[in-house]
Parts: sequence; C-alpha cells; structure tokens
Amino acid sequence: MTNHPVGAAADADCALNQAIAEVTAATGAQVCTNTSVRLAARRLGQLYDDALAPLNIKATQLALMVEIGKFQSADGQGPTLQDLANRLAIQLSALTHALRPLVRDGIAELRQDAQDRRTKHAVLTARGKQLLAQAIGRWAAANERVEAVLGPASAASLRALADQVASDAFMVAYQAENPARVPLPSRSAPPAKED
Repeated sequence: MTNHPVGAAADADCALNQAIAEVTAATGAQVCTNTSVRLAARRLGQLYDDALAPLNIKATQLALMVEIGKFQSADGQGPTLQDLANRLAIQLSALTHALRPLVRDGIAELRQDAQDRRTKHAVLTARGKQLLAQAIGRWAAANERVEAVLGPASAASLRALADQVASDAFMVAYQAENPARVPLPSRSAPPAKED
C-alpha cells in the first residue's frame, strides 16, 4: 500500500484537531501561558523597535549594549562573552550571533583577554557609547508611553511577574513539580499490561 501525501496530511490534521479537542476538554478552554506571553513580548518588542528605528537598532540590540556598558570598566575592559551570555540568559552561540551586527557596524568590539587568549570581552566603541546615550532617550519615551497605557499598577505587576518567571527560583520550582521529569520505566522489564 502506498502512502499518499494528501492522506498523510489529512491524518496529521485529524491528529492535531483531536489533540486540540483534548486540551480544550481538559482545561475548559484553549489557554496557553507561553502563547500569551510570547504575543505580549512581540507586541512590546515591536513598540520599542519602532521607537529605536531612527537609530537603526532593535530593542534586543539596545539590551545587549546596556549590559556591555553596565559592566565595562574605566580601563575599557568589558564583560567576557560567557558572563554576558549568563547575564542575558542566552546561549553563547546566540550571543555571538547577536553581537555580529554591532561589531560589523562599529558599535561594539570583541577583544581577547590578556591572560587567556581563548576568552573574549565585549566592549562598546566610542560610537557605541554615543549611540547608547541616544537610544536610552528613545527607549525611555517608549517605556513611559507603555507605562501610561497599562497604568502604573499593571505595569509594575507585569514586570514583577516577568521577573518571577525569569528567576532561578521559578525554574527550580517548575522542575520540582514537572510531571514530565518522572523517570521512565526500566528497559529490562516490559511495561505492565492493563486489564
């Protein structure tokens, strides 16, 4: 018997619809915290990106510039890439990808560590520091508008919830309560049959 792509697609659609129906039946509605947070993050990200567009940078790039600037010492030594990745809670590979346009555009530089040539530090250039100062003003204006629309109490609540979810304590609590982390049955014994 030949597998037909149309039949396979219909089977996949049927399985998807069944899975959605099961979630709806179990929860009473299609509610997904992840989807809600991602939609909100994209909306807010777009507002901040629009505010920074005249400077040709994105909100994610500004956040990276702020972190570099925050930890850049007076002698010009910036944070190591590993420290920066840890502070931003991203993979090192994602950080180096995010840094490429900043380096390409002369906003940041990567410098080798004097003692360990395998270690690199990110630093803002003079152009990067000037751009950061301009961007902070645009970011602040967008942030004030978001706060005004949400209202101070809702904005504070949103930040507090976001900080809670981003915390190590949340991750520890989630992992402790995660039923997906239940050990699988041993391979040596076949699973028990249900009657």
